[in-house]
Amino acid sequence: QVQLVESGGGLVQPGGSLKLSCTASGNIFRSDTMGWYRQAPGQQRELIATIESSGYREYADSMKGRFTISKDNANNTVYLQMNSLRPEDTAVYYCNLRRLVFLTYDYWGQGTRVTVSS
Repeated sequence: QVQLVESGGGLVQPGGSLKLSCTASGNIFRSDTMGWYRQAPGQQRELIATIESSGYREYADSMKGRFTISKDNANNTVYLQMNSLRPEDTAVYYCNLRRLVFLTYDYWGQGTRVTVSS
């Protein structure tokens, strides 16, 4: 089993920055891909970025520029640095671990709420 625990959410003013963390524990494979998604009220969950153990990263087109994903492989921790935050970035941010072993397995954290407001 895999457990994901996010932290770092909170209230931030427009234009501010926030860094989210997610630590994975349990049976972690080196081939697992980790990533961040978010879900705003009344909206579908959307991809922000993913990162592999090799360091290879992919970003959703709309997330490029203000968001940076990084990973500490030794501690199975993935980070999301968010800059120049806007009110429309308000959402619950979820950590994801995706495993491809014949089938696709997705594991999710409980989510951490980010509110961008003055």
